[in-house]
Amino acid sequence: MHAANITQLIDSMEQTIKMQSRARAQRRADDVQREKSEFQEKLRRSAVSKMELNSTVSKIKGDEEAVRRDQLMGLMMSGF
Repeated sequence: MHAANITQLIDSMEQTIKMQSRARAQRRADDVQREKSEFQEKLRRSAVSKMELNSTVSKIKGDEEAVRRDQLMGLMMSGF
């Protein structure tokens, strides 16, 4: 009977170790998934920021070109 108790104890310890290992693996998988999601969100925000900057740059260039055009038209109309 003593051997049976030891066998049960060993089986129980083995099951505990397996469960702990699975729990650690699941936590690591969850952490990786969370980090991946956070990184993808940062990439998305970065892409949006880049698009906004490009839009602003285009608007500024368009405004500069409009000012030059208006200045040129003014010069042409004043006889230069």
